[in-house]
Amino acid sequence: MSQLTKLEPEKIIDSVGILEKRISDRFPESGLKDVCHEFLILAEQTKKNINYISKPNIPLKVFSYLIIGIGLGSIFFSLSFINYKVNTFDLEQVISLSNGLLNNLFLIGAAFLFLVTMESRIKRKRAIKSLHKLRVISHVIDMHQLTKDPYMHDSTKATQNSPKRMYSKFELQRYLDYCSEASALIGKVAALYAQSLPDEVIVSSVNEIEVLTTGLSRKIWQKIVVIQNSET
Repeated sequence: MSQLTKLEPEKIIDSVGILEKRISDRFPESGLKDVCHEFLILAEQTKKNINYISKPNIPLKVFSYLIIGIGLGSIFFSLSFINYKVNTFDLEQVISLSNGLLNNLFLIGAAFLFLVTMESRIKRKRAIKSLHKLRVISHVIDMHQLTKDPYMHDSTKATQNSPKRMYSKFELQRYLDYCSEASALIGKVAALYAQSLPDEVIVSSVNEIEVLTTGLSRKIWQKIVVIQNSET
């Protein structure tokens, strides 16, 4: 895959870092700044995870195939001690031996499959854990924008239990815009896992995060449009 047709972790991390600085400059005391900082840490960790996932785990492969080799050798060694001479034909005995042989072959095959797929399962587990953290951050960002009503700059419509109206119309637009941008970047960080590990479970989890962040961004931009169309 060429550089023009794949996501580059370094550029995504740079974008997250710049977003964090922009939020810190304009809203230094906001909780959104702290969330974006956590997101930046997770994005940097994602790069390490991607590097791990993209490379074969040679020691684990050697260990797995060594155990399989030992297992196969033990099977053939055991077969050499079997007496294959049959003096009388006993159907019940043949059925019993066949069942035992099939059961053993099934268990041996399952053990070999477990060893062969061990590497992919370890990588999948690490990816799923990180994707879960990205999903949580998406919901946290949603909580931060949830109380940012499009009419918060208009103090005349506040009630006793209304959220504090700390931001001007311009500041509220910027705050919501930062939330939308962070949500979009979360989707891009998640896509890095699907790009490096095209596993069905991983791709499904990434798609779920994409749907979540896209819906969140759409909801935020509806608020921004309301603010832009409202009277100053």
